[in-house]
Amino acid sequence: MTSLLAHHGLWAVFVLMAIDAVFPAASELVMVYGGALASGALVHEIDVFGSPTSGFWAFVAVVLAGTLGYLVGAIGGWAIGLYGGRPFLEQHGKFVHLNKEKLDRAEQWFERWEDKAVLFGRVTPVVRSFVSIPAGVFETPFGRYVVLTAIGSLAWCLLFAGIGWGLGTSWDSFHHGFEYVEYVLIAALVLVVGYLLVRRRRSITMATSGRSGK
Repeated sequence: MTSLLAHHGLWAVFVLMAIDAVFPAASELVMVYGGALASGALVHEIDVFGSPTSGFWAFVAVVLAGTLGYLVGAIGGWAIGLYGGRPFLEQHGKFVHLNKEKLDRAEQWFERWEDKAVLFGRVTPVVRSFVSIPAGVFETPFGRYVVLTAIGSLAWCLLFAGIGWGLGTSWDSFHHGFEYVEYVLIAALVLVVGYLLVRRRRSITMATSGRSGK
């Protein structure tokens, strides 16, 4: 993933974020690393349409690429849910990690929050990848869906790209001339994201076991 970002720049950000809209693709890592590349503090700069670039406008380009990529993927997921319907997903949802239990939880989420479920889901780790298709299944109005998704995605991309920018510029000051800063950044990010995913998986497993015991 980081190699794709380093060598293909905005296109990689766009494609990976589009995938993350329907299937978890570590959007946190994508945007943090994209922001770090835009800062100019790493070995590589961000590729902006064939030109290695760093600075404020490179940061803006990363945020826009992430936001638009996610929006395109989210619209595709919404269309799958709308035209495929729940029976189709119950049969084939395993390919996007959507089983009957997850659809039931998604339905409760939408019933509780209605349209706001889209906005809340877009800024919630892990959950954000499982909002697009259910939104189509439960026929969230397209116009509001696009607006809420765009707002949530923009906030998410700004936050994590900003973190990457800050980390990149700080590390450049503290580790000037240190050849392996980029690899330390990647390893730290992977460990943090992995820890969060494992912790979430354990909590879900414990909750499921508790319900089964009852």
